[in-house]
Amino acid sequence: MQKLIQSQREFFNTNTTKNLKFRIQQLNKLYYLLKDNEQLLFDAIYKDFKKSEFDTYVSELALVYHDIKDAKRNMYKWGRREKVATNLLNFPAKSYIIKEPMGVCLVIGAWNYPYQLSLAPAVAALAAGNTVILKPSELPAETSKVMAQLINSSFDPTIFKVVEGGVDETTELLEQDFDKIFFTGSTKVGKIVYKAAAKNLTPVTLELGGKSPAFVTKDCNLKISVKRLVWAKFLNAGQTCIAPDYVLVEKEIEQKFLNALKAEIEKEQFAIANHNYVQIINTDNFERLEKLIAPAKIFYGGTTDASERYIEPTILQNATFEDASMQEEIFGPVLPVLTYTNLDEAIAKVKRLPKPLSAYVFTSSAENREKVLQQLSFGGGAINDAVMHITNPKLPFGGIGNSGIGSYHGKAGFDCFTHPKSILQKATWLELPLKYFPHSKSRLQWIKRTMKLQ
Repeated sequence: MQKLIQSQREFFNTNTTKNLKFRIQQLNKLYYLLKDNEQLLFDAIYKDFKKSEFDTYVSELALVYHDIKDAKRNMYKWGRREKVATNLLNFPAKSYIIKEPMGVCLVIGAWNYPYQLSLAPAVAALAAGNTVILKPSELPAETSKVMAQLINSSFDPTIFKVVEGGVDETTELLEQDFDKIFFTGSTKVGKIVYKAAAKNLTPVTLELGGKSPAFVTKDCNLKISVKRLVWAKFLNAGQTCIAPDYVLVEKEIEQKFLNALKAEIEKEQFAIANHNYVQIINTDNFERLEKLIAPAKIFYGGTTDASERYIEPTILQNATFEDASMQEEIFGPVLPVLTYTNLDEAIAKVKRLPKPLSAYVFTSSAENREKVLQQLSFGGGAINDAVMHITNPKLPFGGIGNSGIGSYHGKAGFDCFTHPKSILQKATWLELPLKYFPHSKSRLQWIKRTMKLQ
């Protein structure tokens, strides 16, 4: 690990990566490497948890391709020197910010979208002019293997290298001195990463999770709200960090809402054989999810098959904040439905929980929409939709509090791996004596006047 990191640091110090044309070459190489080997990528992820080609392309590869194109198209704009105003106290001078790559970066990917959540931050890091060591999640072993096979056979390891392994390898990596660490995963592991980074004062971006609520008011467009909620919740069998974790529906429409949920799920016919559903990633997560399904509260679904790691889309009725399903992020195809009669009280209850990564509001009321947006703190979200905010690169993606630190996507991703180096460039044809000795009351008065004018 030390030799690998040292070799990347030595290459970074040649300043080669600061050349924008060089960065574009690396992004082009990655783009065509993925494009030319899509079938290998499709086959690998299907072996891991039966994810279809359609879902893999739409929810993973398409987003990575878009990130690459977006970075290539905007890199010169994002990376150029930024002129800023100079205050009167520094006259005569000019001021500007140099966008400087951070150096050797460690990217630790997540298992639920193993391509997108590993490669998207790597794309941002390369675009910003860094070298990258990528540690994919070991849980989807085939996807980790294929990424290592493709990238390590095509890229110079001093620029971009995949390191495979589990806890031991990750622990060893975290003991090294990086210039930036980017982690996607659980809050529990995020704390471990943060603690390890603190030893070297390494800056970190943490993309974590949390219990993301969806508020449904009685004046919503019920048909389209349910359609979008069902898709967002059961995409990837609920194994999505920004999936609606639970629903708070206005009591007056509870039964209509539940019936509409059931009808929409049946209409979609979620099944691996239908190429719109996946397995639970492993046995541990399967067993954890089974324990969250209270038989007495099942409104729909509840069927499980341990041999296939299959859990049917499941709706829990009459859920409360005290239920087992409300004590942790579900991260699976189980949807508790809670009711409320007063939106302010519902928001207050959600605010007692750790700040979520996302929140969603389905309503036709501007007042209700603004209530949630203004009163509830969360990473990001959507009005009358769910999950789709991640597809807009103009929207920085990230959490707050327990759901994460920092953000990325689009320019935010470039900035995430960039140090803004501030420069004051002073002219030499004039030098005001105010700051120099001997100090005097008159000079102090001039300084005060100057400061007031700024």
